Amino acid sequence: MKPKQRGDLQEVIEGHKISLKRRCEHVTEGTNEAGSGTLLNKIYTELYITEGQSEEVDTQHEVRQLERTSKKNIQDTPIKCQDIFKVLSEQQRHVRVVLTNGVAGVGKTFSVQKFSLDWAEGLENQDISLVLPLSWRELNLIRDEQHSLLSLLHVFHPTLQKIRAEDLTVWKLLFIFDGLDESRFSLDFNKHQVISDVTQVSLVEVLLVNLIQGNLLPSALIWITSRPAAAYQIPPSCVDRITEVRGFTDSQKEEYFRRRFSDEDLSKRIISHIKASRSLHIMCLIPVFCWITAIVLEDMMTRDQRGELPKTLTDLYSHFLMVQIKRKKQKYGGKQRPEELTEADKELLLKLGRLAFEHLEKGNIMFYSEDLEQCGLDVSEVSVYSGVCTEIFNRESVIFQKSVYCFVHLSIQEFLAAVYMFHCYTINKRIMESFPKYLKPNDFFRFVGLLNYDPVTSLDDFLRRALMKSLKSKNGHLDLFVRFLHGLSLESNQRILGGLLDQTDSHPETIQKVLNNLKEVNSDEISPDRSINIFHCLMEMKDQSVHQEIQEFLKSEKKSERRLSEIHCSALAYLLQMSEEVLDELNLQQYYASDEGRRRLIPAVRNCRKVVLSDSFLPKSHWEVVASAMTSNPSHLRELSLSWTQSLTDAGVKLLSSAMMHPNCRLETLRLWCCRLSEISCDSLASALRSNPSHLRVLDLSWNQLKDPAVKQLCGFLQDPLCKLETLRSVRDDPVLSQV
Repeated sequence: MKPKQRGDLQEVIEGHKISLKRRCEHVTEGTNEAGSGTLLNKIYTELYITEGQSEEVDTQHEVRQLERTSKKNIQDTPIKCQDIFKVLSEQQRHVRVVLTNGVAGVGKTFSVQKFSLDWAEGLENQDISLVLPLSWRELNLIRDEQHSLLSLLHVFHPTLQKIRAEDLTVWKLLFIFDGLDESRFSLDFNKHQVISDVTQVSLVEVLLVNLIQGNLLPSALIWITSRPAAAYQIPPSCVDRITEVRGFTDSQKEEYFRRRFSDEDLSKRIISHIKASRSLHIMCLIPVFCWITAIVLEDMMTRDQRGELPKTLTDLYSHFLMVQIKRKKQKYGGKQRPEELTEADKELLLKLGRLAFEHLEKGNIMFYSEDLEQCGLDVSEVSVYSGVCTEIFNRESVIFQKSVYCFVHLSIQEFLAAVYMFHCYTINKRIMESFPKYLKPNDFFRFVGLLNYDPVTSLDDFLRRALMKSLKSKNGHLDLFVRFLHGLSLESNQRILGGLLDQTDSHPETIQKVLNNLKEVNSDEISPDRSINIFHCLMEMKDQSVHQEIQEFLKSEKKSERRLSEIHCSALAYLLQMSEEVLDELNLQQYYASDEGRRRLIPAVRNCRKVVLSDSFLPKSHWEVVASAMTSNPSHLRELSLSWTQSLTDAGVKLLSSAMMHPNCRLETLRLWCCRLSEISCDSLASALRSNPSHLRVLDLSWNQLKDPAVKQLCGFLQDPLCKLETLRSVRDDPVLSQV
């Protein structure tokens, strides 16, 4: 029940609702031009949001994470964004802090806007007195200033100027911090000044930490959204509920396109084309990607289109860029045909490409005016190209005299970065004299790892060096960038871009060299998840040969007789991992391939019930993939058999043991034959077996020559009534075992 309030305070709250409604009721997909936008309630399609998240080792680009998301358990209980703070079970009595994860463009901000709009319109969550959105990109603008929490609200929400300190302590408040991945704060939850007074002045980051921890306004609700890679900044001890925005289900994708287009025939044709392309269909989990796809396909299907509709990402993004240029020219006029690029167009796009590339290397997805100026960009010019680079700032507050910029989506930044880098390559002989204002030759040579200026570097060598650099990236942040680079090597994509890229030596023999390099690359020391991107690079170059050969292999009745190359194994791992059917057994020794090839099959363990790894030397990154299969949502793995696996070090056993303790793990049988287990490894296993909820029923340690201390560690838990282990095997009749 709400406390009695002053009449003027109720008036202030109503004014805040009106302001918030005005701010949230119109949305723009991709652009944020003044006067543009669509009613949120008209286009909003319910997103698939679930409670909890997989705690897998994050070694993949977000596009690869999407592929895994598309296979996650459809039986998970979804949560509507309006119910994000509602208690869903008897075990969870109170939800104060919610952390919502999701890849870039998946709809986190739209969910925040929908929640805020429904509250402002009096439709949902009316028990909350004030909903207070504070995006991280806006907070960045005052990160060096000092404020009290009260003055901070006055700055970001001027309609609340009459709110007093005592009002904040009485009313039920919800602070929404959207886009943690865009934060430039150093959030220190261990060493900071403790603040409990809303009028006490301090650095903004100190206020935020105290608010999240509950020192400041302990009854206030907190909602934080973030991309997965940045979520670690909030300690788990501060979070009551973790949710994940997974984007659109298949039915929601179709609903999006039907709601977007009044022409039923057009929406059907677009949906049909997307379903026919695996990569496009997966990417359409992301609402922003649906918007990009809709723009391109609508343009191509509603005019005299004789060419082939895009099936690869490079195809699609090349068309998207040109559609944006055409729309800009139609809006602002010009003597040239809309599809023709002027020199000014090229110069501006390459400056944007330089901005994209430099900040992709740094991991930045948002920029300020000074960032643009360093790349020779005129802020007024960029606003004209709002379909490519979006100006995002709140015009209502004086604090936003400093504008914030970002690309429509991370993948747009990656595409333009690839265009820029490819352009650097094509003109490397004339780089200094031709484009001194916006090209930095050192970018090119630093990226490909050349120590000296080498103007005769071939296309195949350039792409090979770029690929190897991306494969060595731990988090895969260059994966999509390199896929775009390979796609841009095709003359067909260069032609779509209307002269933005100079013609390269894209002769059939050169392209064949590039394809051969991809098929023969040695990735022995690279994570198997990274290696799959080699197969995707082939697909971007429209080489279907490996895909077709693997399809034939899967239909073959004599699989063990057909030799698989390393690239075949990467492709097979991808297809097995993405298959709708769960594989009964994956035994690496049953495949006729090299040791490196078999190691590339490791990612397929995520979609298997039984996995047999024998006589395999697996680096730590490969054991991380196996552990991730045990903790994925859902986890299909029930039996893991390892024999003569000398590379299973103490660190590897610790990884597997930690995975066994995870709530998602359903492993029932673990066989570790002749793995030379140490006392440390046995201690890790014992900890896992003592954990709840370990589902292990059979543990086979045959031929390990365990010493008495190790055996005692393993057997100590068997008397525990919570122990679920039914079978424990060892190489010898140990006196300790015989007494159990």
